[in-house]
Amino acid sequence: MLAAGVLSACSNSSNSSSSNSQTMNTAASNEISTLDSSKYGDTTSSEVLQNSMEGLYRFDKNNKAQLAGATKVTRSKDQKVYIFTLRKNAKWSNGDPVTAQDYVTAWRRTVDPKNSSLDSDSYAIIKNGTKITQGKAKVNSLGIKALGKYKLQVTLADPIPYLPEILEGAQFYPQDTKVVKKLGSKYGTSSSNLVYNGPFVVKGWTGSNLKWSFVKNKNYWNKKSVQLKRVNVQVVQTTSTGVNLFRSGSLDYVPLSSDFVKQYQNNKEYHSKVTPTNGYLTFNIKRKTTGNVHVRRAISEAINKKQLVNTILHAGRPSNGIVASNFITDPSTGKDYRKDAGDMVTYNVAAARKEWKIAQKQLGKKKISLELLTSDVDDAKRVGEFIQSNLMKNLPGLTITVRSIPLKSRLSNTTNHTYDFVYGTWQPSYEDPLDFLTVGGLFNLEQDYKNKNFWHQIDLARSTYAARPKQRLQALIAAENQLIKKDAFAAPLYQAGASYLLKSKVKGFKLSPYGNVAYYWNVEIK
Repeated sequence: MLAAGVLSACSNSSNSSSSNSQTMNTAASNEISTLDSSKYGDTTSSEVLQNSMEGLYRFDKNNKAQLAGATKVTRSKDQKVYIFTLRKNAKWSNGDPVTAQDYVTAWRRTVDPKNSSLDSDSYAIIKNGTKITQGKAKVNSLGIKALGKYKLQVTLADPIPYLPEILEGAQFYPQDTKVVKKLGSKYGTSSSNLVYNGPFVVKGWTGSNLKWSFVKNKNYWNKKSVQLKRVNVQVVQTTSTGVNLFRSGSLDYVPLSSDFVKQYQNNKEYHSKVTPTNGYLTFNIKRKTTGNVHVRRAISEAINKKQLVNTILHAGRPSNGIVASNFITDPSTGKDYRKDAGDMVTYNVAAARKEWKIAQKQLGKKKISLELLTSDVDDAKRVGEFIQSNLMKNLPGLTITVRSIPLKSRLSNTTNHTYDFVYGTWQPSYEDPLDFLTVGGLFNLEQDYKNKNFWHQIDLARSTYAARPKQRLQALIAAENQLIKKDAFAAPLYQAGASYLLKSKVKGFKLSPYGNVAYYWNVEIK
């Protein structure tokens, strides 16, 4: 309470920016992994891309997807072929026009298996997207075509009602074709190895440092709507450091980790919301121990998720399914999807120990050791330690070691299968269960998980039942049940709460409707 009082007093006595300079100083919790929109897989990189790039659509002030890089769209009677008229006054920061070919270049790079994109699964909605990522079709067969300099044709695999929300995502941004060809493997590896078509350009990121800036893009077509001239960002991995910088007036915005939520929740500069962002575990099913379904089921049921939220995170809510609650309303019932689908995995020590005994018998071991991989930020380490304690207490004979490493290394380890199981968070790109079930931060899902029933139900939801809501809902529930309850490919833990401190002079600041990505497009210092 004393610290909260100090914060209140200091916040009015020191200003880190002025209305004249329109400069904002902020914090990020993690480093940037890459600025290549075909290769990113983390929240910080997504945040940087979403403030410096622009696709066919962009969220407006009310979090509704509106045309941005395009001025007009038409679609065929079967709702599978879309033709976008691109904005002729849209330019890259180097002065190049943003053309239809720039979208073709970017989308093909993302689905190309040789690029190992963490977001290639998102392209299942596009004709031949899945076949290409599986190596069963050529990259140039993707359902995207430049009909002219400013005409873009997109062909879907099946009709979908949520296309604008999907195409707003960073994985669907264009890339300057000339720059991609010139830079090759260096593209996106630093702020100078990239050009930008969004509200800001990125300055000062070398590829490994922990500070960078957003500078107003003088070539952005809608620059008149952008009030901020500069946003200075620094990575603050310990929240206490961030809070001290906020109190001293050096920061205008700082995300709060779980242990600071209670301390500041009554402060006027505190903000919080429950998001559809998942906290979860995924398992390396290629390894013998974590490849055993009974091991995975035991772990899934042996973690006290309510206690995790209440005592460690202090924000958010427990999750008993991989699809978020209070986020998706099913059109066939008018209810929240999570209520229709019900609880898939609950905290149940008796059931967990039963599965654990079967696993020990099948593996021929009474004592089993596993390593849990997390990132090295405060919250991730605390969650890892909680899981470690819970599992070793509830599953006799289990030893857990926690390895906490930088996010970029954690992503690399999971992609390369050098882990037993991993804790991470993931935020969706659009409001549909398919995003949670086929992308969802589910590392190596398409590559490793071969359950025929799951993929059959997913195919039904994408195609046969695309326009039949009741049947589609049942297919989605069946797919989630197979993935999470029966096979425990992943273990849902919680829906994250986004909590932060923000100076009262900062107006128009928003977080993404899908998670904790900060938007600076409409911010003004008053």
